[in-house]
Amino acid sequence: MRDFLEDAEKHRDDGYGRAQAHAGQNLPKRFYKKTGAAQVAGGYAVTLDGRPTRTPGRKPVIVPFAELATALADEWAAQSELIDPDTMPLVRLVNAAIEGGEEQLAELRREVIKYAGNDLLLYRADTPQELVVEQERLWDEALVRIARHFSVSFRPTVGIVHQAQSESSLAKLADGLREESLLALAALVSITSITGSGLLAIALRHRLLTPDEVWEAAQVDEDYNVRLWGAVEEATLRREKRRREFDAAVMLLAMLKP
Repeated sequence: MRDFLEDAEKHRDDGYGRAQAHAGQNLPKRFYKKTGAAQVAGGYAVTLDGRPTRTPGRKPVIVPFAELATALADEWAAQSELIDPDTMPLVRLVNAAIEGGEEQLAELRREVIKYAGNDLLLYRADTPQELVVEQERLWDEALVRIARHFSVSFRPTVGIVHQAQSESSLAKLADGLREESLLALAALVSITSITGSGLLAIALRHRLLTPDEVWEAAQVDEDYNVRLWGAVEEATLRREKRRREFDAAVMLLAMLKP
């Protein structure tokens, strides 16, 4: 997962100039006038002035649904004089998946399950009481829904000392990812990384939790700190960026049947 996400960060645009490594560097200028989606062999392509887009590694960007190609084209169309990769989370996510290729399927599945075995939802605070109550309110319900759906059990713990989870439970969760496509796994990897929880990503995929419920559960600790100390502009901007990435992954999952 880490390699996948690092690659996604390095290739945040569509092969027409990479995202800038430093804030002082200029963003690339918009070089196209029209965007579109066209049916091609194997699916649908995004076009810029009639030419199909490619990944940074020059792989054709071909997706299975016209709806997805249109959504990608919309991100390109929304660019103004400069192309800002931060405003193109769906393009970056799909490119990273295609760039990595089908050979990453098993590794992506393993990494989501690895997160689930050491999950955010399983390591609880013992103080302050307000945080303890919020974690119990949001995380316990999520664990119950997942446990019932997959017929598994979890062993939450207080603190940060490792608590091993049942191998049979993790195997059942892994089975739930067995038939997922590359694009679906890419979205799940992104959600897992953003939330710190493979369990929340799995719950979202199986419609056990809504996107807003997943987001709220993932932000429990941060929300508590905001209530305690107030919002910090830099942290707020980071959170807004994470939410855009999260929403893009959710959108991608919604287009792909479980």
